Amino acid sequence: MSLNALDGPRIRHLTNAGEPYQTIRLDKLTPVIGAEIEGVDLGQPIAPRQMEEIKRALAENLVIFFRDQQMSAEQHLDFGRQFGPLHLHPAAPHEPGHPELMVIKADANSLRANGEGWHSDVSCDEEPPMGSILYIKECPPNGGDTLFASMYAAYDALSDRMKAYLEGLIALHDGEPVYRGLFAKDGVADKAIYPRAEHPVIRTHPVTGRKALYVNRGFTARILGIPRDESDGILRYLYEHMENPLFQCRFRWQPNSVAFWDNRCAQHRAMWDYWPHRRYGNRVTVKGERPV
Repeated sequence: MSLNALDGPRIRHLTNAGEPYQTIRLDKLTPVIGAEIEGVDLGQPIAPRQMEEIKRALAENLVIFFRDQQMSAEQHLDFGRQFGPLHLHPAAPHEPGHPELMVIKADANSLRANGEGWHSDVSCDEEPPMGSILYIKECPPNGGDTLFASMYAAYDALSDRMKAYLEGLIALHDGEPVYRGLFAKDGVADKAIYPRAEHPVIRTHPVTGRKALYVNRGFTARILGIPRDESDGILRYLYEHMENPLFQCRFRWQPNSVAFWDNRCAQHRAMWDYWPHRRYGNRVTVKGERPV
């Protein structure tokens, strides 16, 4: 037996249950992240008290899921607006007449699928999105799951020495190498420039006050102010660390399911294991604030 085996669990998570929910039913996927919500019809106006409980469930669980939903494009957009102004994706295709309604699609003719690597949506923006609401209407018969990981848990599981080292460091997030040419097959012309921004490696959530890791394989180019090889080594360690299954939940999609995740404290990865089958849906994204 190794000495590390005597140190106890890699993460110690105490769930703060809070007050019981009155207007929704909640089934947690794991103690750390993810919950399915029942008793909500997203295609109908949502009463203020129920909306407050949905917001609380998102804050407590980082990603929430709804099944068997029927929403029009306008209803999807209206639900997103309950959380703030909507974000326009800098590169991805959208539904005709609805620039805020991103198309999520992969089929037998696709060269790629959205979100195949771990990332936080559009973290290269100066003010990255607060959250994303994905409504999947068509699913493959098997596969196509999405994995979500808690960046709170990833931060909490770091040693005190590593937390002290990372505190105050700034990382560059760059959309140029990600988006240039990415959607050419979908008929989307490249823009002259794509967003890039500098954000803290550790950010504090504006609602919960908790600290979370905020670097990702998708957009983080390097940590500033330290040698490049040191940045590469630290980022490689952080990526491997934050992808620990202990910090994750996995959602199996069904037609007409909705996932709503908080980009400020969660990362996600979509599995493209269902070729040649088709997966189709739309994503509405809510604007966020500059990370601090």
